[in-house]
Amino acid sequence: MGGVSAPKEPSDRRGTDHRPLYTAGGLAAAWAAGVGLAVLMTLTLAGWVAAPHDAFGEEIADVARTAVQAWLVGHLVGFGIPGGEVMMLPLGLVVLPGALLYRAGRWLARTSELPRLRHMFRAALALAGPYAAVSGTLALAAQTEVVRPSVVQALVAGFCLAFVAGGLGVLRQQLRDKGIELRRMLELMPDRPRSLLAGAGGATAVLLAAGGLLFLCGLAFGFGEAAAITRELGPGAVGGTLLVLAQLAYAPNAVVFGAAYAVGPGFAVGSGTMVAPTGVAVGPLPAFPMLAALPDNGAAPVASLAALAAPFAAGAVGGVLTQRSAPTVVGEAAPLWGFVCGVATGLVFTALSLLAGGPIGAERLADVGPSAWQVGLITALEVGLAAAIAAWVANWRHFRRTAARERPEGEPPGDEAPVEPAPVEEAARPRRFRLPALPRPRMPRWRRRAAEHEGEDPEELFGITYEAGPEAEPAEDRT
Repeated sequence: MGGVSAPKEPSDRRGTDHRPLYTAGGLAAAWAAGVGLAVLMTLTLAGWVAAPHDAFGEEIADVARTAVQAWLVGHLVGFGIPGGEVMMLPLGLVVLPGALLYRAGRWLARTSELPRLRHMFRAALALAGPYAAVSGTLALAAQTEVVRPSVVQALVAGFCLAFVAGGLGVLRQQLRDKGIELRRMLELMPDRPRSLLAGAGGATAVLLAAGGLLFLCGLAFGFGEAAAITRELGPGAVGGTLLVLAQLAYAPNAVVFGAAYAVGPGFAVGSGTMVAPTGVAVGPLPAFPMLAALPDNGAAPVASLAALAAPFAAGAVGGVLTQRSAPTVVGEAAPLWGFVCGVATGLVFTALSLLAGGPIGAERLADVGPSAWQVGLITALEVGLAAAIAAWVANWRHFRRTAARERPEGEPPGDEAPVEPAPVEEAARPRRFRLPALPRPRMPRWRRRAAEHEGEDPEELFGITYEAGPEAEPAEDRT
């Protein structure tokens, strides 16, 4: 119970008056959903005001329904349209509900009694359940004859996002109340999972950085075309602001597309199209300024081929981070764990490719984005091989430096210090228990007849002499 109160923030606790966990979870879910919907409603109203429209009363219902649909899109909920479906959704829009759920999780931890860290899962469930119900209800309310949001996706996406983001908020508040640093939570993990998390995270960051750099370079070269498309659209001040926000929301998708290009398979921008290092073949594109970053049809730009080194650089970083977190004394195991790091990175990019791509309409735009299984497989192979080599080299250097630090001064350098042979009596032969010496029996002298051996020395005759030693003393004289 000592972790419930926070002396540093007495105003956040209000004494010991705590709300029931599931009641507070429902309130937090309603607050997060309401604030997110209010923000998107404001943006939708601004776009409606800036565009030509009929009387306010005739279109207000459509404006509200559009705001709800945008809220669902922010949770990556796809929807069907006549003749197709829209599944390529802006990843950047997830930031809004994710941030709100994170704040809701922190509020839930402050207002409920959570004495132990493991109670975080109960709090996350208390938040995720009501939030999923709200998401499913809004999906039903947003149904029209043209746009049909998926209720199942709304339930699953709402629950998962609330559980992850809200759970992180609860955990962060618990750690703050108990005065525990976040770094100590990582130290509680076993060495091998922590090393794989560090390696896969480092490799993923390198590949995403390469994808972002490719996108920015392409946008810089096509800036004139992007400006021309914007002037042609003529959105005005309010419409231009919304257009910029829409492009920022799709920027994470573009980064994942760039990473898929760097890995090798590339991506599509329509059925029968391809943007890859092997060549570029695209057709007519929608009037969206950020699409000016795509290269022209034909051979891929030579400068862009330098991005093909990104998976191997990512593997080198991932292998070194994997080894540093958990060195292994078995040299043959280091490449294996490096390859496992590459497989984990491949799984991450499989998930990212699934989220970033998808159809955005019918017919020609029914295939947009990278192939998830191709990107995942090739990422696992390229990053895994580079990580295996890097992990082996880093592990070998680590133990070589360790042996050099432990070597006494004056010894010659080498893989092993020379070992001097020890004396056989002290090193090779084991020490045995010795029994106390017993008196040896007296050997009788040979008595020879004087007639046969008169004048002859017995020692010269037989070559041996039998003499009584000091041990021949009577037994009763010994102490």
